[in-house]
Amino acid sequence: MTDSSGNGGERRRGLTFEAASRVTGLVTSVMDLHVRIALKEVDREKRRLIIGAVLLGAGLGALLTALLTGEVALLLWLVLVQGWSWVSALLAFAAANLVLSGVLLRIGGQLTKGPYLPETMAGLTKTTRAIVGR
Repeated sequence: MTDSSGNGGERRRGLTFEAASRVTGLVTSVMDLHVRIALKEVDREKRRLIIGAVLLGAGLGALLTALLTGEVALLLWLVLVQGWSWVSALLAFAAANLVLSGVLLRIGGQLTKGPYLPETMAGLTKTTRAIVGR
């Protein structure tokens, strides 16, 4: 009787290992499929983000051109039509630009505060160090 129960225990253990091996193989193949799909999605998202960044850069360039053109036109209007001196008009523009940039930087600083994931902070630190050269 001891021989038959010992033999049955080994057989059950063998079946358990075989079942566990099959489940592990199934889980591995599902994970491999998931990883392949995720990598394809990352490639699509990377392209989308790069195109978006290029378009944002072009839009910002056009916006800067329009802003500079508007400032030159307003400066000329102040000097030629309103009779301001060049120095007074330039000082007024410098003051207005300083106030506007201070407000925008303050708002932007408040909006960028927040909890970041450790991976995000590590990436930002690494990028900053690469740009600064440390």
